[in-house]
Amino acid sequence: MTGSGLVAPDRAAGAAELEQLRRLRLAASVEGVTLVLLVLVAVPAKHLFGVPALTKVMGPVHGLAFVGYVWMLLATVSGGSWRLGEILRLMTAAFVPFGAFHSTRLLRRKEAALAAVSSEEA
Repeated sequence: MTGSGLVAPDRAAGAAELEQLRRLRLAASVEGVTLVLLVLVAVPAKHLFGVPALTKVMGPVHGLAFVGYVWMLLATVSGGSWRLGEILRLMTAAFVPFGAFHSTRLLRRKEAALAAVSSEEA
């Protein structure tokens, strides 16, 4: 903090990037849970038990979660230094049931690395 009580620009940027990573991790978790519910609960219920109501609910819910995740991913990677492999991995994982949970591990590691750098600068 500076004498005026404001956060130094580089620390503020680091804090904002850390918060953006946390939001992306949350979006990945929500997208992952909705995909698993859609694929492992709603679709089998429709085809095995003749209950299409679950897919009518979970389909749009997952669609909204997916669009939110992609939006958050684009917003996050556009503001930081991301390798192409990381971006592709995060995008590909959104199409695989349980893939989002793999992505959250990558995001946690990036958060920890960013937090460590931020604490060293303090």
